[in-house]
Amino acid sequence: MAPAALPLFEAALLVARDEYPDLDVHAFAARMQAHAAHLRIEVDAIDAGPLKMQAINRHLFEEVGYTGDQTHYYDPRNSYLSDVIERRLGNPISLAIVQCEVARRLGVPLAGISFPGHFLVRLPVGDGMLVMDPFNGGRPLDIDELRVRAAAHLGGAPPDDDTLAALLRPATARATVMRVLRNLHAGYREAGDWARAARCADRLLTLHPGACDALRDRGLAYLALGHVAGARDDLTRYLQAAPEAEDADAIRERLVDAGLHRHRAH
Repeated sequence: MAPAALPLFEAALLVARDEYPDLDVHAFAARMQAHAAHLRIEVDAIDAGPLKMQAINRHLFEEVGYTGDQTHYYDPRNSYLSDVIERRLGNPISLAIVQCEVARRLGVPLAGISFPGHFLVRLPVGDGMLVMDPFNGGRPLDIDELRVRAAAHLGGAPPDDDTLAALLRPATARATVMRVLRNLHAGYREAGDWARAARCADRLLTLHPGACDALRDRGLAYLALGHVAGARDDLTRYLQAAPEAEDADAIRERLVDAGLHRHRAH
């Protein structure tokens, strides 16, 4: 999987192929093309970008019925793009990927935002941007609401203009897929599905070999699975890379409790 060399939509489908090896990427791409074909005449006749997005959102969220899963938010199916397209149900990031792909096929420059909390999307408008929430039907968000949302994840203090501008930068395909994988890992970890949790962490390390959190997460998953050598290697490397991490002492204790700590020779 190499999202840097693939469009986001195809890269996200490759994540789903880990779970569904026979998944037909082209069939799901055809679904997006059908959405775009349905909208093309209407969208091409509209000049203003926000009105183009209004038409796209109306089709996806009202006519087709894509919606955010409020009941089972952490269901892994909300992160696997093939499931999202089949069920019309997803989390913010997966719905944003659908929204961005349809917009891309219609020539509308929509981009994802790896915002704290919920993933969002943005559309350039003059010197500014229109920010929307795909989890809530593409609802536009004003600057005050963005500050409030960000504050909840930044210690309670609303971000200043520079910080907010940084939070609203477009997310790369790689960063977006990594966030999908982290969501999946969190769900599998909570469910105690350590084999899939390890797989997600391993994919994260493929995309970003220096991701210390993924190294730790894979090591803990290996430990739960009884893969002693892999757990020792990953957790030791994590402690070497992040010796002052908040959980460093806890990880050392896990190694000692499991009899995996390598004592230094004196």
